[in-house]
Amino acid sequence: MNDTAAAPVALPRAPLRIASVEAHVFRYPVRVPVRTSFGTMTDRPALFVQVRDQDGASGWGEVWCNFPACGAEHRARLVRTCMAPLLEGQAFDGPAAAWDALTRQTAVLAIQSGEPGPMAQAIAGIDLALWDLAARRAGQPLWRYLGGRQARIPVYASGINPQGATEMAQRMRAAGHRAFKLKVGFGAARDIDNLQALRRELGDAAPLMVDANQAWTLREALDMAPRLAPFGLGWLEEPLRADRPWSQWQQLRAQAPMPLAGGENLAGDDAFDAAIAANVFSVMQPDVAKWGGISACWPVVQRALAAGLRYCPHYLGGGLGLLASAHLLAAAGGDGLLEIDANDNPLRSALSPGLSRIDEGWVTLDETPGIGAPDDVIGVAASVAAPVAVL
Repeated sequence: MNDTAAAPVALPRAPLRIASVEAHVFRYPVRVPVRTSFGTMTDRPALFVQVRDQDGASGWGEVWCNFPACGAEHRARLVRTCMAPLLEGQAFDGPAAAWDALTRQTAVLAIQSGEPGPMAQAIAGIDLALWDLAARRAGQPLWRYLGGRQARIPVYASGINPQGATEMAQRMRAAGHRAFKLKVGFGAARDIDNLQALRRELGDAAPLMVDANQAWTLREALDMAPRLAPFGLGWLEEPLRADRPWSQWQQLRAQAPMPLAGGENLAGDDAFDAAIAANVFSVMQPDVAKWGGISACWPVVQRALAAGLRYCPHYLGGGLGLLASAHLLAAAGGDGLLEIDANDNPLRSALSPGLSRIDEGWVTLDETPGIGAPDDVIGVAASVAAPVAVL
């Protein structure tokens, strides 16, 4: 593991004046659906955001849009109709100031519309684009621009489905992965059968984690946790619904024989601070495309690391958000792993080809300024998936 942790630092400031904000939706139909305990994805959507400043520089970000099925088009409209008019022609002393302004100016609208999540996701994707822009203007890779010292980070193969789990793990191991995460929450018998098969295939030493995707009640989780103990799990992710009281998580933490992980469905400083104070997670997993971007997630990550937690960014989307997650992890330091989806998705792999070059469980970020996205993001995306017109 990478045990080199960067000292806590403030985010850099880079004055900018925004000229335009654009949203682009793509969808890739998959042959094998991606399954979770709460739903199935029959295609892979991606919402990419491009922000240009008045000097002609640009940056790219990505908005979380996996669910519901119409989420990408809906969030694209939020970017175009709500966010872009608030940003275009405005000057800020850096991306964090823009994130703060957008969040403040849309706070009442988020309440009135009942859509704080989609609003926060749209802002997060814009924030990622602004940080890519700022690092490009500085001529530095984002991980270095944020103060990181280590370009090499460990990764794990995520999203291993309940069907064909062993075969998928075999493919990921052949691709260079050495750590793996299985989807559970499909019934105790099936979950345990899959774990037994994976341990036979991977051996006892391979890091193996599971993700229940909020599938269980407290009683179900308390029943399942000891049954999972023989598999030596690195962590049990989201065994409970993210809105369950911290007292339930504390009960589970007291009895679970493995570390607990979560954070992808938390939003806001208060929620993350409450999670840290509750002392339930060993692994903190904010998703930069879902809430906060880099501007708000960076201080959360700093506080989590200071509390002795492991930072492992959640991510299961296209290549631009994955690149941003990788750069943030490299900048933050610690011994966390980058989540790389094992399912077929060229909107991920074609836009982040360097993250497909896995060497014994590690990837190395290069010195390309910004997040290292292709020069022609739209052209690359359109070569592998269908662009979607958003009215």
